[in-house]
Amino acid sequence: MTDRAPQPVDRQLPTEESRDLIALVREIAQREIRPRAAEEEDAGRFPREVFTLLSESGLLGLPYPGEVGGGDQPYEVYLQVLEELAAARLTVGLGVSVHSLACHGLAGYGTKEQQGEHLPAMLGGGLLGAYCLSEPAAGSDAASLATKAVREGDNWILTGTKAWITHGGIADFYTVLARTGVPGPKGITAFLVPGDAPGLTAAVPEKKMGMKGSPTAQLHFDGVRVSDARRIGEEGQGFSIALAALDAGRLGIAACAIGVAQAALDEALAYALDRKQFGHPIADFQGLRFMLADMATKIEAGRALYLAAARLRDAGKPFSRQAAMAKLFCTDAAMAVTTDAVQVLGGYGYTADFPVERLMREAKVLQIVEGTNQIQRMVIARHLAGPESR
Repeated sequence: MTDRAPQPVDRQLPTEESRDLIALVREIAQREIRPRAAEEEDAGRFPREVFTLLSESGLLGLPYPGEVGGGDQPYEVYLQVLEELAAARLTVGLGVSVHSLACHGLAGYGTKEQQGEHLPAMLGGGLLGAYCLSEPAAGSDAASLATKAVREGDNWILTGTKAWITHGGIADFYTVLARTGVPGPKGITAFLVPGDAPGLTAAVPEKKMGMKGSPTAQLHFDGVRVSDARRIGEEGQGFSIALAALDAGRLGIAACAIGVAQAALDEALAYALDRKQFGHPIADFQGLRFMLADMATKIEAGRALYLAAARLRDAGKPFSRQAAMAKLFCTDAAMAVTTDAVQVLGGYGYTADFPVERLMREAKVLQIVEGTNQIQRMVIARHLAGPESR
């Protein structure tokens, strides 16, 4: 790792409060997250104490209303917080995004009674959430999910398996999509399931290319009993709730991707300024200068794209197409920038002595989660040309 500290991103923030918020996030990232990131990722250690600190600091509920324990921050501010966290360690940035995703259904579709009972603890009470949509045989085709919820008096009995669950096995609550009716999207309902519910067990976490500190696991529901008071929205409304959450979640992934890319550029630039060959810093050579310029341009373009989508969301305007574009562009940019960062460092970039190889491995998953980038292209094309005629 280089000795040069990265220069803070010059952010255009809407209020003095938001500028103070970013300063707080940078302080926490520099003191509590970045110094241990490489060691803990290598050891596969999840930093639960960091999430406790973030909760105590009011950073786990930023985009939600203050009356239910949130931070009353616009999405354009919340996403820049995610970017700062992801630049320090993707396990943390992505973890905050997933937690926010798990709160989205109840915050947007729950009753006032449900929100008052659960959201304060979910948003600021030290709890950690997870989102359960995907299954072993239902990934991109999420509407074909098979996990069932059968009505039994005032309760629902959940049976089935969820897959690729971030925080699987360690979360305190899960937002779960299950089939309560006919095949397809109209037969799906959302539930808020406690992490310690009897009959709910987690498999051994997946062995992954990157993000080894963030547990990803299958969850097994073996007759899990959930009160109807924990049903989110109406019966059959679950898929609509899931899609709305994913639009917001895709912006979170876009912001995390730009954070990872920014961290990789910072490392590559510092190395290029320090490393000398043929009597000159390698940053003097045009080939590398152009690579660095292209990396910086991709990052700036991605940041502008996700912020433009966030501002549409904050204004209450449709943003689904722009969210898909941001997720697609930013995650592809992160993969390109981290790959180039490894190239700038040459042989050293391929070693674990520098963080760019970890950043490249982590960037790859961002092209997959919250809908693969092929799915994003389908979403964008449907907005442009309408549904496929088949």
